[in-house]
Amino acid sequence: MQSLFNFIVQPKNKRYENEVDVDGKKLIVNTTMDDHKYVSRKGVVKSVPMIGESEIQVGDEVIVHHNVFRRYYNVRGVEKNSSSYFKEDLYFCYHNQIFLYKRNNEWKAPFEFCFVKPIENKTNLITDQKERPLIGVLKHGNSSLDAFKINEGSLVGFSPSSEYEFIIENDRLYRMQTNDITIKYEYKGDEVEYNPSWASGCGRTY
Repeated sequence: MQSLFNFIVQPKNKRYENEVDVDGKKLIVNTTMDDHKYVSRKGVVKSVPMIGESEIQVGDEVIVHHNVFRRYYNVRGVEKNSSSYFKEDLYFCYHNQIFLYKRNNEWKAPFEFCFVKPIENKTNLITDQKERPLIGVLKHGNSSLDAFKINEGSLVGFSPSSEYEFIIENDRLYRMQTNDITIKYEYKGDEVEYNPSWASGCGRTY
């Protein structure tokens, strides 16, 4: 079973992550379909496209766009699957709807995406801003950035309004496109990665 142009993916667990584990007990944190932050982004690749080449393989765990597994109410109030729905818990997924893939217990980003973790704002200015703007540590790069010797762990600058927030295994990261990375900085030695306390205890991936 293969689509011509799309991946076919299956939710890894449930379509929504409405519960978190707190001290061994389940806590319900969401009861609606409206908030995209509770739509599961975790999937497993069941089939790759017939046309085109990709580094993503069957069996890889993936992080996908929140609309892939989402359900919604139409104008008549009827609950519907997203347009990605195929059949029996299987969903079509465009290549640009897959942001990370995991193989051998290691997350990797496809060609056009990367993930950056912000660093703490240590300026002497009086400000409520906890993180330094437009600078961070590359956490998940790709082969395109590798070619420019911008590797995971590099200190990089990025374009304004390019960051899209994700929580990946209790890490708050910014997803952006490869061409949003604008510069590679040298470390000064005082940089500290910034992760808010609510993210480290989130227990979800979104």
